Amino acid sequence: MQATCKLKYQRYSMLRVARLMDLVRGKNLFEAQYILSSMKTPTREVVKKALKSAGANLSVKLGQKVDLKSIWVKEAKADIGPMKMLRRYNAGPQGRAMPYTRNMCHITVTVTDGRE
Repeated sequence: MQATCKLKYQRYSMLRVARLMDLVRGKNLFEAQYILSSMKTPTREVVKKALKSAGANLSVKLGQKVDLKSIWVKEAKADIGPMKMLRRYNAGPQGRAMPYTRNMCHITVTVTDGRE
C-alpha cells in the first residue's frame, strides 16, 4: 500500500531540496530520518516534515502503527514552484520597479509498506 504527502509553495530552492531528496530516495524512513538529522542545511526540516507526514498517512491508511524500518521511500521529488507570487517591488535603475523573485518548490514524497 502507498501513501503520499505533498507540500506546496515551500520557500526553498528546488535544487537545494532535490539534493536531499536524492539522498533519501530508496531508503527506509528510519535511515532517511537519520541521514537528514546529520545534515546542517535548513532545508532538512522541510524534507523531514514531508517524510514524517507521508509515514503518518500510511499508518492511517493501514489502520495500525507501523515500524519506521518497514516503510520505504518509493518516490521523493521536488518540482519548481511559481517564481513571481510575491507582489512586492525593489527599486531598479532609472526609477523602474523590479519585482521580487523568490525560489519556491513543491515537494512530493511517496512511501510504501513493502520494498519494491
